[in-house]
Amino acid sequence: MTNPRRRGRAEEPAPAQARKVPGADLLSAAQAAVGAAQIAAGQAIDAAQQTAGYAFDAAVRLPPASAQLAAQLPDLVENLSIAVDRLNSTIDRLDRTLALADPVFATYDRLLPRLEALISLGEDVLGAVAKLPGVGLLGRITGRGGEEPAPEPEPDKRGRRRR
Repeated sequence: MTNPRRRGRAEEPAPAQARKVPGADLLSAAQAAVGAAQIAAGQAIDAAQQTAGYAFDAAVRLPPASAQLAAQLPDLVENLSIAVDRLNSTIDRLDRTLALADPVFATYDRLLPRLEALISLGEDVLGAVAKLPGVGLLGRITGRGGEEPAPEPEPDKRGRRRR
């Protein structure tokens, strides 16, 4: 049934503001978020493509020595891990050896001050004996004389004039 008064006229839709649909705000916010996500994804793809292009350019321009070093890197890392394992076992052996030698070091620590005192006493005795009269003569006779005086240098013959 049509309204006779409105016959011939197309029905005009109600303005969007006048008609409130539940969830319309949510729908528009979701659409805006989708649009923003698409823009961000596009920018990320562009940046990734540009970075990949730079990386490819750098890889193409790599000197041969760098490429060779990069190829040898796995072997170098493996050799380094072997060296570290050997170093750890050497440190363990040294640790066990030092643990066994610890009593010897403790004995040395107790013995060294006594030896130093004995050497000092011997030097004092020798100094006192050297001061006794006649010890120098006795030393020369027995051939155990301490320090002999250095011979005096001969006068220089070039410095004298002939007459």
